[in-house]
Amino acid sequence: MFPENTGHLTTEQAITVHHPTPITPYAAAPLVPVQPANVPAVTSIVLPDGRVITGYAIAHNQPEPVAAKPLVSRTAVNITLGGIGFAAVCGGLVLLTTFIAALAALVQQLIVLAAVIFGGFIAIQVLTAGREPRPTTVNIRKAVIKRNHFHN
Repeated sequence: MFPENTGHLTTEQAITVHHPTPITPYAAAPLVPVQPANVPAVTSIVLPDGRVITGYAIAHNQPEPVAAKPLVSRTAVNITLGGIGFAAVCGGLVLLTTFIAALAALVQQLIVLAAVIFGGFIAIQVLTAGREPRPTTVNIRKAVIKRNHFHN
């Protein structure tokens, strides 16, 4: 059915041609002029000399209401609270250092008291040893040792 790779079409082969289908344009929706909601109505003013002025009444832009400021700023409150906390901590540190100093003084006094008592005891022992001769009794017995056995 197909010829061997010649690159030419034969009459036996069917040729199909595709033509693009044109897009039909659609009818656009009609535009209806709409008055914007924020445009005011036309007003007329008659001046005392009889002239008439026609125009739009423009409402002035009102500034946004400002939030009421507190009487004291948050920064001042934070600084004050920080100062109070710092003062409380400093007071506690002063009490702590006072307690440590008192404890150190107590330990020092106990050491001095122990040194005085122990030193006094040693002094009494040394000073009284040479003054009063105490009689010393020594019992000496004749001991006899026979065959690795001690006899009195």
